[in-house]
Amino acid sequence: MAKHLTLQNGVRVCFVPFAGTKAVTVLVFCKVGSRYEPVSLQGASHFIEHLMFKGTKRRPSTLAISRTLDSVGAQFNAFTGKDATGYYVKADHEHTHLAIDLLHDMLFHSTYDPKELNRERGVIIEEINMYEDNPMAYVENLLEQGLFKGNTLALDIAGTHTSMKAMKRSHILAYRDLYYQPSQLVICLSGHIDAHALDWLSETFGRVKATEKIPEGFLPFAGWKDQQEPRIIVKEKETEQVQLALGFPAYSLHDKKLRAAKLLAIIAGGTMSSRLFIAVRERRGLAYFVRSWLESYEDTGYLTIRAGLDKSRLPLALKTIFDECRAMKRKGNIRTSELKDAKEYVRGKMRLAMEDSFARAEWYGQSLLYREQTKTVEEYLKEIMNVRMKDVEQVAQEMFQIHHMTVAAIGPFVNQEAFMKAADFSARIKF
Repeated sequence: MAKHLTLQNGVRVCFVPFAGTKAVTVLVFCKVGSRYEPVSLQGASHFIEHLMFKGTKRRPSTLAISRTLDSVGAQFNAFTGKDATGYYVKADHEHTHLAIDLLHDMLFHSTYDPKELNRERGVIIEEINMYEDNPMAYVENLLEQGLFKGNTLALDIAGTHTSMKAMKRSHILAYRDLYYQPSQLVICLSGHIDAHALDWLSETFGRVKATEKIPEGFLPFAGWKDQQEPRIIVKEKETEQVQLALGFPAYSLHDKKLRAAKLLAIIAGGTMSSRLFIAVRERRGLAYFVRSWLESYEDTGYLTIRAGLDKSRLPLALKTIFDECRAMKRKGNIRTSELKDAKEYVRGKMRLAMEDSFARAEWYGQSLLYREQTKTVEEYLKEIMNVRMKDVEQVAQEMFQIHHMTVAAIGPFVNQEAFMKAADFSARIKF
């Protein structure tokens, strides 16, 4: 059973003990991500995540940090999203104190050495280049640029070449200090929990002082109500395969319809027995990769359909995908067996994932970060199992709206018109 409490300075803590493991994951979330950034600091959240590993006063280099963790066989990493940034150490429970101490040291005593900072700029610029050169990865960024045009959700997490080159150390530190404070932190320990863990947290993270500055929120996304026709965003690249992404409006993390939407995404293209996989790949051989999944943020979300396609077969592929979307909107078209299988898929995947201490820490940590309370896995699965057919049919009707759709494509198209012609798009768009 998960237990959560708040340290005296406002840091929220969640303990998720479970039997059968000697490992522990210590995961620290900071509620800040790329959508919080002003235009002048695009990529700052991600940049800060990188710089946390470059040395502290007590551990003055990347090598000192990595050697400390390597010497006990620990796993460690960090990640930046649009809503939050996370840092974790997974280790033998006997090294819980070390994991807590090191994460605290990194997050609040990193030196941000100017030489390291400038060196890391180059690393991130190469990371940006890597993603831009990988159409399968970059098409998702392109899709969000179209879906969330005018909002900071449209910005790439890594930033741009221009923003990374222009960012000053003083501005980075000011941004860090604004958000890396107690009210923005959630710490989750999962696995074999040491009896002294709370003391160690109180002695480290519990002594972090809040600044007088109040963290700024993000600009809420206004939605798609003003969008009257599909948005199409195209990036020209000479490729053998067209990378295609379709985005349909969905629901926020707090919306009760989210469970039904998740099941719809699984039915549509979440598995190797899903509708899109069978129709696009197995029956017609139009793609090797075709999937759909749900992305949700605090105030909005979307369902995406992704595929890699031969340019010459693009019209048939689009027709096949749209036919399936159209079919799922019709009442009675989704079979009871499909809904049952999707529910069991979620339950099976969740149960397997929860055997890992990191997965548990991430689940309960995010629950506390975004919802101010922890929801157990069993409570979530109960909600999934209670979704009715009419709930799924309703979200299909609401989500698969052609005028709210966004299309992103990377391939040998000089512009939007060239893509539309190659795809015979105007003949396909009616749902």
